[in-house]
Amino acid sequence: MLSNYIKIAWKVLLRHPFYTFITLFGISLTLTVLMVLTSFLDHLFGSHYPEDKRYRTLYIANILQTDSVRNSMSSGPASYYFLNKYAKSLKTPENVAIVSNFSFSNTYVNGKRIKLNTKYTDVDFWNVAGFEFLEGKPYNEQNIKSGDHVAVITDDLRDQYFERGAQVVGKFIDIENINYRVIGVVKGSPPTRFYTYGDVYFPYTAPKSNYENKGMRGSYIAMVLAKSREDMPAIQAEFDNVISRLSKDEIQDGQQYSVLIVKAHRYFDHFLDQFARDDSRKIFFYTIIGLVLLMIMGLPAINLVNVNVSRILERSSEIGVRKAFGAPSKALLWQFIIENIFITFIGGLFALVLSMIIISLINSSGWIAYADLTINFTVFLVSIFICLLFGLLSGVLPAVRMSKLKIVEALKA
Repeated sequence: MLSNYIKIAWKVLLRHPFYTFITLFGISLTLTVLMVLTSFLDHLFGSHYPEDKRYRTLYIANILQTDSVRNSMSSGPASYYFLNKYAKSLKTPENVAIVSNFSFSNTYVNGKRIKLNTKYTDVDFWNVAGFEFLEGKPYNEQNIKSGDHVAVITDDLRDQYFERGAQVVGKFIDIENINYRVIGVVKGSPPTRFYTYGDVYFPYTAPKSNYENKGMRGSYIAMVLAKSREDMPAIQAEFDNVISRLSKDEIQDGQQYSVLIVKAHRYFDHFLDQFARDDSRKIFFYTIIGLVLLMIMGLPAINLVNVNVSRILERSSEIGVRKAFGAPSKALLWQFIIENIFITFIGGLFALVLSMIIISLINSSGWIAYADLTINFTVFLVSIFICLLFGLLSGVLPAVRMSKLKIVEALKA
């Protein structure tokens, strides 16, 4: 029966090329937008180089200090001291890395200024983040203890400062009038990976890192790597327990705050927490996202409903004949729904090809440095689901309307 429905759908497509073009164009355009959007969201929140362990990593990235009634509050990244004392002491994680947020420096080549995004990290950063070393190696504990002026740079900075593809380990780079010995060269990270992106990486004991600040607030975040996904709730509970034992003096941190809120979040939860800290705001955020997606999918679906109604109306006589020979409304309903899903998947195939072309153009355009958008397994599954949903949205209403058409009315048409 299913094969017969598909054969009928194929014949219908060939019967009216104009309706076929309009239908497939609308489906392909809509699904292309959704596939590219899905790929970009996966690029932002998925586990990709160099944060390929993000699926089992928690982030301690923000400290909120407030009074008991929340009339005043202060929030921002933590200090190295705070994270070293309370995050590094956790027993459940496999590893804990501490890395600074963005800071900026300058270097000069032949009088030309190169703006640098710099990061200060501990040794464990290189174990939690999966950077590919093109040359050399990361700094070690001895470099940190000795306060060595060493640095790991990206291949892009190497090409700008030295020479494209040159061997530079052991050479020196002048940054803010300090000579750093290049100890390693890594493949760079996209700027959308906020906590790993940089042009140059220093040990946290390097100048201007402010790691010796004893206060609670600073410019560092912790990346807490779990042994498996299943360990993440236990790590969060352990960290919450550690924070709950802080004394009043530690919470106040020399200021008039009595409440400290700091969490070990999954990446997306941390991202969302920047915009919506309480449940009501999160519901509002999800509502807005839902409305946007509904508009992206709903408006084209409504247009395709009209096209499908016109396309099916032409087959009124066929419907009348089938009803006259005893075809139940349920069978007609499923026929039209399956036909529409089949047509949607054809449009989805065109959309998949078009999406791959667009993604390839984005990756090679340089709009996003080191962009690595892909149609991976996750994106493909989401795309399949979108095709099914879109096929149902644009096909159910016309199918219901036609399946309920009376025999006499159908034959007259």
